Amino acid sequence: MSEEVSEWQQRITGEWYGIPSVFDAEGGHTGFNKVNRSSVFEDGITTYYMHCNFMNTGPLRNRFEINNFAFGVDDQGANRIYLGPDFFGGGHPYGSIVDSHYYSPAWRADLNTLNQILPDGITQVYSSLLYEGPTLFSVFNGVYQNAHDYDTNPDTKARIDAFLEAEREMATLPHVLPDRTAGSWKGVCEVYGPDQERKGEVEVSIRHEPIDLVRATHTWTLGGSIDRRFTYTRTRNSNRHTYEGPDLFGNAIGYGRALYTTQHHCKEPWKVKGREFFIDRDHTMAVAWKISWGDQLTDFVFGPLTWAADD
Repeated sequence: MSEEVSEWQQRITGEWYGIPSVFDAEGGHTGFNKVNRSSVFEDGITTYYMHCNFMNTGPLRNRFEINNFAFGVDDQGANRIYLGPDFFGGGHPYGSIVDSHYYSPAWRADLNTLNQILPDGITQVYSSLLYEGPTLFSVFNGVYQNAHDYDTNPDTKARIDAFLEAEREMATLPHVLPDRTAGSWKGVCEVYGPDQERKGEVEVSIRHEPIDLVRATHTWTLGGSIDRRFTYTRTRNSNRHTYEGPDLFGNAIGYGRALYTTQHHCKEPWKVKGREFFIDRDHTMAVAWKISWGDQLTDFVFGPLTWAADD
Protein backbone atom coordinates (compact mmCIF):
# COMPACT_ATOMS: atom_id res chain seq x y z
CA MET A 1 0.00 0.00 0.00
CA SER A 2 1.03 3.63 -0.42
CA GLU A 3 3.06 5.02 2.46
CA GLU A 4 1.88 8.58 1.89
CA VAL A 5 -1.51 10.04 1.15
CA SER A 6 -1.97 10.83 -2.54
CA GLU A 7 -2.87 14.23 -4.01
CA TRP A 8 -6.36 12.97 -4.87
CA GLN A 9 -6.79 11.53 -1.39
CA GLN A 10 -6.00 14.94 0.07
CA ARG A 11 -8.66 16.50 -2.17
CA ILE A 12 -11.40 14.16 -0.93
CA THR A 13 -10.78 14.09 2.80
CA GLY A 14 -13.83 14.66 4.96
CA GLU A 15 -17.33 13.41 4.28
CA TRP A 16 -19.29 14.07 1.09
CA TYR A 17 -23.05 14.54 1.28
CA GLY A 18 -25.33 14.06 -1.68
CA ILE A 19 -28.57 12.57 -2.91
CA PRO A 20 -27.80 11.43 -6.47
CA SER A 21 -30.61 10.38 -8.77
CA VAL A 22 -31.18 6.92 -10.21
CA PHE A 23 -32.24 6.68 -13.86
CA ASP A 24 -33.22 3.75 -16.02
CA ALA A 25 -31.57 3.20 -19.41
CA GLU A 26 -34.13 5.35 -21.24
CA GLY A 27 -33.56 8.32 -18.95
CA GLY A 28 -36.56 7.82 -16.69
CA HIS A 29 -36.05 9.08 -13.13
CA THR A 30 -36.74 6.21 -10.70
CA GLY A 31 -35.74 7.90 -7.45
CA PHE A 32 -32.67 8.61 -5.35
CA ASN A 33 -29.72 7.07 -3.63
CA LYS A 34 -29.03 9.07 -0.46
CA VAL A 35 -25.31 8.59 0.03
CA ASN A 36 -22.76 9.58 2.62
CA ARG A 37 -19.25 8.85 1.36
CA SER A 38 -15.94 9.05 3.15
CA SER A 39 -12.37 8.06 2.42
CA VAL A 40 -10.03 7.33 5.32
CA PHE A 41 -6.23 7.10 5.20
CA GLU A 42 -4.77 5.33 8.23
CA ASP A 43 -1.50 3.46 8.74
CA GLY A 44 -0.66 3.65 5.04
CA ILE A 45 -4.00 2.15 3.99
CA THR A 46 -6.88 3.95 2.33
CA THR A 47 -10.39 2.59 2.89
CA TYR A 48 -13.40 3.98 1.08
CA TYR A 49 -16.83 3.81 2.72
CA MET A 50 -20.28 4.28 1.17
CA HIS A 51 -23.50 4.35 3.17
CA CYS A 52 -26.45 4.12 0.78
CA ASN A 53 -30.19 4.51 1.17
CA PHE A 54 -31.89 3.69 -2.12
CA MET A 55 -35.24 5.38 -2.50
CA ASN A 56 -36.25 4.40 -6.00
CA THR A 57 -39.02 2.39 -7.64
CA GLY A 58 -39.34 -0.27 -10.29
CA PRO A 59 -37.03 -3.19 -11.13
CA LEU A 60 -33.87 -1.30 -10.18
CA ARG A 61 -34.98 -1.14 -6.54
CA ASN A 62 -34.30 -4.84 -5.99
CA ARG A 63 -30.96 -4.69 -7.75
CA PHE A 64 -29.57 -1.84 -5.68
CA GLU A 65 -31.04 -2.59 -2.25
CA ILE A 66 -27.69 -2.95 -0.47
CA ASN A 67 -26.78 -0.29 2.05
CA ASN A 68 -23.14 -0.38 3.17
CA PHE A 69 -19.97 -0.78 1.16
CA ALA A 70 -16.27 -0.72 1.97
CA PHE A 71 -13.23 -1.36 -0.19
CA GLY A 72 -9.51 -0.87 -0.02
CA VAL A 73 -7.76 1.60 -2.33
CA ASP A 74 -4.09 1.43 -3.32
CA ASP A 75 -2.71 4.68 -4.74
CA GLN A 76 0.01 3.39 -7.06
CA GLY A 77 1.55 6.36 -8.82
CA ALA A 78 -1.00 7.60 -11.32
CA ASN A 79 -3.61 4.95 -10.48
CA ARG A 80 -6.09 4.20 -7.74
CA ILE A 81 -6.60 0.45 -7.54
CA TYR A 82 -9.87 -0.72 -5.96
CA LEU A 83 -9.08 -3.87 -4.03
CA GLY A 84 -12.51 -5.09 -2.92
CA PRO A 85 -14.29 -6.76 -1.40
CA ASP A 86 -17.15 -4.56 -2.64
CA PHE A 87 -15.57 -2.96 -5.75
CA PHE A 88 -12.72 -4.10 -8.00
CA GLY A 89 -11.00 -2.08 -10.72
CA GLY A 90 -9.13 1.17 -11.13
CA GLY A 91 -9.44 4.94 -11.17
CA HIS A 92 -7.22 7.39 -13.00
CA PRO A 93 -6.81 10.91 -11.55
CA TYR A 94 -6.36 13.92 -13.79
CA GLY A 95 -5.86 16.67 -11.24
CA SER A 96 -9.25 17.36 -9.70
CA ILE A 97 -11.14 14.69 -11.67
CA VAL A 98 -10.99 10.91 -11.48
CA ASP A 99 -12.14 8.66 -14.31
CA SER A 100 -12.86 5.20 -12.85
CA HIS A 101 -13.69 1.85 -14.42
CA TYR A 102 -14.58 -0.93 -11.99
CA TYR A 103 -16.96 -3.76 -11.13
CA SER A 104 -19.54 -4.19 -8.37
CA PRO A 105 -20.21 -7.85 -7.47
CA ALA A 106 -23.27 -6.83 -5.42
CA TRP A 107 -24.90 -4.86 -8.24
CA ARG A 108 -23.58 -7.15 -11.00
CA ALA A 109 -22.55 -3.97 -12.76
CA ASP A 110 -19.56 -2.71 -14.70
CA LEU A 111 -19.27 1.00 -13.90
CA ASN A 112 -17.67 4.06 -15.47
CA THR A 113 -17.64 6.85 -12.89
CA LEU A 114 -16.53 10.47 -13.12
CA ASN A 115 -15.87 12.36 -9.87
CA GLN A 116 -15.14 16.02 -10.62
CA ILE A 117 -14.21 18.42 -7.82
CA LEU A 118 -14.94 22.02 -8.74
CA PRO A 119 -12.50 24.87 -7.99
CA ASP A 120 -14.28 25.75 -4.72
CA GLY A 121 -12.90 22.49 -3.30
CA ILE A 122 -16.18 21.49 -1.63
CA THR A 123 -18.45 20.71 -4.59
CA GLN A 124 -18.18 17.42 -6.43
CA VAL A 125 -20.08 16.52 -9.60
CA TYR A 126 -20.63 12.78 -9.80
CA SER A 127 -21.95 10.32 -12.35
CA SER A 128 -21.85 6.56 -12.88
CA LEU A 129 -22.84 4.72 -16.04
CA LEU A 130 -23.72 1.09 -15.20
CA TYR A 131 -23.36 -1.65 -17.80
CA GLU A 132 -23.98 -5.31 -18.41
CA GLY A 133 -21.34 -6.01 -21.02
CA PRO A 134 -21.80 -3.20 -23.58
CA THR A 135 -25.41 -2.53 -22.57
CA LEU A 136 -26.24 0.44 -20.35
CA PHE A 137 -28.92 -0.42 -17.79
CA SER A 138 -28.80 2.46 -15.30
CA VAL A 139 -27.26 5.86 -14.57
CA PHE A 140 -26.52 7.55 -11.25
CA ASN A 141 -25.70 11.23 -11.09
CA GLY A 142 -25.79 14.17 -8.73
CA VAL A 143 -23.79 16.76 -6.85
CA TYR A 144 -22.08 16.37 -3.48
CA GLN A 145 -20.76 18.85 -0.97
CA ASN A 146 -17.96 18.26 1.49
CA ALA A 147 -18.02 18.84 5.24
CA HIS A 148 -15.79 17.95 8.16
CA ASP A 149 -18.04 18.95 11.07
CA TYR A 150 -21.64 18.21 10.07
CA ASP A 151 -22.42 16.52 13.41
CA THR A 152 -20.88 19.24 15.59
CA ASN A 153 -21.35 22.56 13.79
CA PRO A 154 -24.94 23.89 13.41
CA ASP A 155 -23.92 26.18 10.53
CA THR A 156 -22.41 23.28 8.60
CA LYS A 157 -25.47 21.15 9.25
CA ALA A 158 -27.78 23.92 8.02
CA ARG A 159 -25.68 24.38 4.86
CA ILE A 160 -25.64 20.69 4.02
CA ASP A 161 -29.33 20.15 4.80
CA ALA A 162 -30.33 23.11 2.59
CA PHE A 163 -28.09 21.83 -0.18
CA LEU A 164 -29.64 18.35 -0.05
CA GLU A 165 -33.15 19.78 -0.19
CA ALA A 166 -32.24 21.86 -3.24
CA GLU A 167 -30.69 18.81 -4.91
CA ARG A 168 -33.87 16.83 -4.34
CA GLU A 169 -35.93 19.59 -5.96
CA MET A 170 -33.65 19.86 -9.00
CA ALA A 171 -33.08 16.14 -9.50
CA THR A 172 -35.65 15.63 -12.23
CA LEU A 173 -34.90 18.80 -14.17
CA PRO A 174 -33.94 17.84 -17.73
CA HIS A 175 -30.89 19.09 -19.58
CA VAL A 176 -32.77 21.72 -21.59
CA LEU A 177 -30.95 24.77 -22.92
CA PRO A 178 -32.44 28.28 -22.74
CA ASP A 179 -35.08 28.11 -25.46
CA ARG A 180 -35.84 31.79 -26.09
CA THR A 181 -32.69 33.53 -24.91
CA ALA A 182 -29.34 33.90 -26.65
CA GLY A 183 -26.18 34.05 -24.63
CA SER A 184 -22.90 32.31 -23.90
CA TRP A 185 -21.26 29.87 -21.54
CA LYS A 186 -17.75 30.98 -20.62
CA GLY A 187 -15.04 29.82 -18.29
CA VAL A 188 -11.47 28.66 -17.90
CA CYS A 189 -10.98 24.89 -17.88
CA GLU A 190 -7.99 22.76 -16.97
CA VAL A 191 -6.33 20.61 -19.61
CA TYR A 192 -4.58 17.31 -18.89
CA GLY A 193 -2.83 14.99 -21.30
CA PRO A 194 -3.17 11.21 -21.60
CA ASP A 195 -0.14 10.90 -19.31
CA GLN A 196 -2.30 12.52 -16.56
CA GLU A 197 0.01 15.54 -16.45
CA ARG A 198 -1.37 19.07 -16.55
CA LYS A 199 -0.87 20.77 -19.92
CA GLY A 200 -2.34 24.14 -19.01
CA GLU A 201 -5.66 25.94 -19.34
CA VAL A 202 -8.13 26.69 -22.09
CA GLU A 203 -10.56 29.59 -22.27
CA VAL A 204 -13.93 28.24 -23.39
CA SER A 205 -16.78 30.17 -24.96
CA ILE A 206 -19.93 28.45 -26.23
CA ARG A 207 -22.18 30.87 -28.08
CA HIS A 208 -25.86 29.82 -27.91
CA GLU A 209 -28.38 31.21 -30.39
CA PRO A 210 -31.85 29.60 -30.36
CA ILE A 211 -33.46 28.90 -33.73
CA ASP A 212 -36.76 27.75 -32.24
CA LEU A 213 -37.84 25.97 -29.06
CA VAL A 214 -35.87 22.77 -29.75
CA ARG A 215 -33.03 23.91 -32.03
CA ALA A 216 -30.06 26.20 -31.54
CA THR A 217 -26.82 27.17 -33.24
CA HIS A 218 -23.69 26.74 -31.15
CA THR A 219 -20.27 28.20 -31.85
CA TRP A 220 -17.37 27.04 -29.72
CA THR A 221 -14.20 29.07 -29.31
CA LEU A 222 -11.29 27.45 -27.47
CA GLY A 223 -8.10 29.38 -26.77
CA GLY A 224 -4.94 28.57 -24.85
CA SER A 225 -3.67 25.02 -24.58
CA ILE A 226 -6.21 24.13 -27.28
CA ASP A 227 -7.06 26.45 -30.18
CA ARG A 228 -10.25 25.54 -32.01
CA ARG A 229 -13.37 27.18 -33.38
CA PHE A 230 -16.37 25.32 -34.78
CA THR A 231 -20.11 25.65 -35.28
CA TYR A 232 -23.02 23.21 -35.33
CA THR A 233 -26.79 23.13 -35.11
CA ARG A 234 -28.17 21.07 -32.25
CA THR A 235 -31.69 19.66 -31.98
CA ARG A 236 -33.44 18.17 -28.95
CA ASN A 237 -36.14 15.49 -29.15
CA SER A 238 -37.20 14.67 -25.58
CA ASN A 239 -33.92 13.75 -23.80
CA ARG A 240 -32.15 12.93 -27.08
CA HIS A 241 -29.92 15.53 -28.69
CA THR A 242 -28.30 15.58 -32.13
CA TYR A 243 -25.50 17.71 -33.59
CA GLU A 244 -26.02 18.37 -37.28
CA GLY A 245 -23.01 20.27 -38.66
CA PRO A 246 -21.62 22.02 -40.50
CA ASP A 247 -18.44 21.37 -38.46
CA LEU A 248 -19.43 18.69 -35.93
CA PHE A 249 -21.89 15.81 -36.06
CA GLY A 250 -22.98 13.49 -33.26
CA ASN A 251 -25.57 12.83 -30.59
CA ALA A 252 -26.23 12.82 -26.88
CA ILE A 253 -28.68 11.59 -24.27
CA GLY A 254 -29.73 13.35 -21.10
CA TYR A 255 -30.25 11.77 -17.69
CA GLY A 256 -31.77 14.60 -15.72
CA ARG A 257 -29.38 17.55 -15.64
CA ALA A 258 -26.48 15.50 -17.02
CA LEU A 259 -25.92 15.18 -20.77
CA TYR A 260 -23.63 12.46 -22.12
CA THR A 261 -22.38 13.53 -25.51
CA THR A 262 -20.20 12.52 -28.47
CA GLN A 263 -19.34 14.85 -31.36
CA HIS A 264 -17.22 14.12 -34.45
CA HIS A 265 -15.49 16.67 -36.68
CA CYS A 266 -16.60 16.51 -40.30
CA LYS A 267 -13.11 16.64 -41.87
CA GLU A 268 -10.69 15.34 -39.26
CA PRO A 269 -10.53 12.36 -36.85
CA TRP A 270 -11.08 14.85 -34.00
CA LYS A 271 -13.89 14.19 -31.55
CA VAL A 272 -15.28 15.29 -28.21
CA LYS A 273 -16.88 12.85 -25.79
CA GLY A 274 -17.98 13.70 -22.29
CA ARG A 275 -20.47 14.92 -19.71
CA GLU A 276 -22.13 18.34 -19.41
CA PHE A 277 -23.93 18.87 -16.10
CA PHE A 278 -26.17 21.77 -15.03
CA ILE A 279 -25.33 22.24 -11.36
CA ASP A 280 -27.86 24.98 -10.58
CA ARG A 281 -30.90 26.80 -11.93
CA ASP A 282 -28.67 29.49 -13.47
CA HIS A 283 -27.40 26.99 -16.06
CA THR A 284 -23.91 26.87 -14.58
CA MET A 285 -22.43 23.91 -16.42
CA ALA A 286 -19.70 21.61 -15.13
CA VAL A 287 -18.07 20.09 -18.20
CA ALA A 288 -15.77 17.10 -18.55
CA TRP A 289 -14.66 16.45 -22.13
CA LYS A 290 -12.31 13.82 -23.48
CA ILE A 291 -10.83 15.07 -26.74
CA SER A 292 -9.43 12.43 -29.06
CA TRP A 293 -7.62 12.17 -32.38
CA GLY A 294 -9.22 9.07 -33.78
CA ASP A 295 -9.52 6.84 -30.73
CA GLN A 296 -6.38 8.20 -29.07
CA LEU A 297 -6.98 10.53 -26.12
CA THR A 298 -5.12 13.82 -26.58
CA ASP A 299 -6.71 16.10 -23.95
CA PHE A 300 -8.95 15.84 -20.90
CA VAL A 301 -10.70 19.20 -20.43
CA PHE A 302 -12.83 20.00 -17.39
CA GLY A 303 -14.17 22.86 -15.32
CA PRO A 304 -17.22 25.07 -14.67
CA LEU A 305 -18.76 27.33 -17.31
CA THR A 306 -20.99 30.26 -16.35
CA TRP A 307 -24.05 31.18 -18.40
CA ALA A 308 -24.74 34.82 -19.26
CA ALA A 309 -27.73 35.87 -21.35
CA ASP A 310 -27.41 38.70 -23.84
CA ASP A 311 -28.47 42.12 -22.62
